Parts: sequence; C-alpha cells; structure tokens
Amino acid sequence: MSNTIARRDFLKMSALGVGATMIPSGIVKASERFAPAAAPAAAKKKSDTINLGFIGLGQQCMSLLRGFQRVEGVRILAGCDVYDVKRDRFVKRVTDFYTQQGEKKVKVDVYEDYQNLIARPDIDAVVIATPDHQHAIIAIAALKAGKDVYLEKPMTLTIYEGQQLQKAVRKYNRILQVGSQQRSSGEFQYVTNLIREGELGKIERIKVCAGRNEVCVKTAGPEPCNLPRMEVPAGLNWDKWLGPLPETVYYHSDLDPVITPEKNEQLWGAWRWYKVTGGGLMTDWGAHMFDIAQWAIGKDGSGPVEIIAPGCQYYDNLTFKYDNGIIMTEEPIEGEKRGVKFYGEEGWIQVCRGEVITNNPKFSWKRGQVPEGVPYETNVGHQGAFINAVRSRIDPNVPVEIGHSSATVCNLGIIALDLGRALKWNPIVQKFVNDPEATQKLHYKYRAGYEHGLDV
Repeated sequence: MSNTIARRDFLKMSALGVGATMIPSGIVKASERFAPAAAPAAAKKKSDTINLGFIGLGQQCMSLLRGFQRVEGVRILAGCDVYDVKRDRFVKRVTDFYTQQGEKKVKVDVYEDYQNLIARPDIDAVVIATPDHQHAIIAIAALKAGKDVYLEKPMTLTIYEGQQLQKAVRKYNRILQVGSQQRSSGEFQYVTNLIREGELGKIERIKVCAGRNEVCVKTAGPEPCNLPRMEVPAGLNWDKWLGPLPETVYYHSDLDPVITPEKNEQLWGAWRWYKVTGGGLMTDWGAHMFDIAQWAIGKDGSGPVEIIAPGCQYYDNLTFKYDNGIIMTEEPIEGEKRGVKFYGEEGWIQVCRGEVITNNPKFSWKRGQVPEGVPYETNVGHQGAFINAVRSRIDPNVPVEIGHSSATVCNLGIIALDLGRALKWNPIVQKFVNDPEATQKLHYKYRAGYEHGLDV
C-alpha cells in the first residue's frame, strides 16, 4: 500500500467503522476543507464574537486559557470545575485579563455542575480540559446542547467512548477539535509532509517514545494506584470528580492538587498515571506522538492490525504492525526525548517538540521563532484553527475521526500490556479478531447514575 493515502480516502475508511455515520451536509469534511463551501444559514458571520465556556479548570486549562485569550473575536464568559479554589482562580485570571484590556466591569460566571454551563444559550462553544474519564460524557452532553467542542487529548479514556463520541459529533452536526496541538506546529508539519510526499522513501519502521516517569517506570502504560486515602478538602466535590468511576477510587491530593487562586499546581494531576483513572504516559504523551506517526503514514481514521506486548513472541518493546508492512514500537529514541523517529530508504528523521534531527543533510530543518518560557499550547495556532472551524462550519485539522483513531492506538497498546500478549485488531470495523477477553476491555462499566452518559 502507498504511504501517501489521500486524507479523504482514510476518512471514508473511518466511516465504515463501528457506529460511524455519514457526515451531515452542514459541516464540510476535513478532506474537503479547502474546497469552496457555503456555510449554513445558522453559522455565525466572521465578524461575530465566539463566546466560550471552560469545563475543567486545572493546570491544562490555564495554558489553554492564555491561548484562547490571544485569538481575535473570542469572549470567555464562564467556567466550571468541581473544586471551588479552581473556580476562584479562573475568575481571577479572566477578570485580570479583561481589566488589563481596559474594561472596568468584567462579569465571569462559574459553576460546579457542567450542565448549568452548557444550558446557557449565549455560550457558543466549550473547552473541555477535565481528567480523561469525563471527556466523553461531558462532550456528548455539550454536543446535544448545541455547543461546538474543543476537547483535550486523549479524546477519550476508552475505545467505546470514542466510537460513541464520533457518532454524536456527526449526528448533532457540530464542530469538534481535539487538542493535538502538534499538528499545528511547524516541525511536525515539516516531517510528516516529507514522509507523506515520499521524500524519505518507503517507511519500514517507526519508533515512538512516550517517555517514562516516577510512576510509569517499566513501560509507558498505567500502573495500579497505590496512593493512600486522604481526607477530601473542603470545597472539592469528590463525587462529581469521580463521575462514572467507581466510588472505590479514593481522594489523594496528587490526583487533584491543592492550589490557591494566585499559585498554580506544583505537579500535574497524577490521575493520568494510574490504571483506574488514566492511561499513563501511553495516552498522556502517546496521544501526541502516536498521532504524529499515524498522520505521517496515512493511517488517520485507521490503525494497526496487530499489537504485541513486550516479552511476547521475542519482541522487546510494545509493537504495532500495520497492514502496509510498517512496524512501530514504543521505545527510547535519540536523546531520550519524547518524539517520533521514522526510518526510510533515504535515511532516518526524528521529530520532537522544537527539534528535527536526521542522518541525511537533505532533510535538515531550521527551528522557527518560538517564544521562550511560553507553554507549548500557546505557541501554536491550534486554538485559532478551532475558532475558524466554528465560524466556517468546516472540520478543523484534528476532527473527531482523527482524535478517535489516535486515542485508539494508545488504548490498544494499554490493553496489550494489560493482557501481556499479542492482539489482532480490525481497524475497519474496530473490533478485536476472535478475542472475547480483549473485547471486554473496550470499555468499563459506569457506576449507577452514569449508565446513559454515552447515549447518542
């Protein structure tokens, strides 16, 4: 198979997947986003303000907030979080920003329950930056309420959640942009374009490094949660934080770090490292890096056909095999950095944030001008791409189908690590091949009160 498959071809492939639907005429497909297309009558005029609400006001939100504040024509009206101190911080940051712009009276509303925010008719779109286990439920509710959605990566915690969210986006005819910011960054665009255009020749091997940390030591996958139970602080609604998770998940300050309105978190919420609450580095950084790998080789909307756990069949690393013969592994790369290294007939090329290295001088890349000390999320036009999509009703550069296939490859890796063996996967119908045990891991049972959160 060619390594340069047209974008419309693999989006057509994704439409054959489980629960996929045809894209309504009100939104132009990503594959046709450069073609002339009239926006529907209900679409906003280009000069209109886009009113935003933020759901999940933690550390990632603070970076996204600064990014969206820089986008012309955006107004931030409200925020939602289950922790009162984060709501206070949000109000302070937004109020300070507009005050510095010369406004004398600034009104920012905050809520504990996201349903109250998405019920507001004056909010056009929401930015969702909650822990991953809440992504699908909140996004589907927002879509049903007629809101466009900017959703942090990984798009969903489970593969089934992604299938349902994909259906919801197309059923309710809304815009959804996944926060895979690297797709809007020059170094990643440069490398993926080289590969897609065949400049590196036939690609046979890819290394992806999602990294290791003090929790995910042996692999990039999640670890069992060994944090001791702590008393829930006043002002934090732990039951709402859990959402669909079981009540046996107990509070620890690492899971939702304590802050003040003036002081940010000293560490990222550790919920992402543990099996019961997240996907480890496999989804935290893998959702970025596997996303780039699949983009480059034309596997958006598709995925691997076999996933092999390390130590199985003489493989030392988690391994993904594609139907075009490409083999991708999760392992360290040059410089022990998180990134992607492609091996082709014309040499190898490695891309990390702000860096491209290669053994072929023909493919050297000069770093663009990037402000020092500025969070990565505010260095790219990803938020602007979302707002442009909201205005034009044309899919953004990371629509739901791509977000789903990128999250899926991460979750397939986690399932293989969990079972400790090889898995056969059909990316067209999004099913394991003759594997009931693996199929059970496509989702988990939501606790009482949340059973219908994925209904579309």
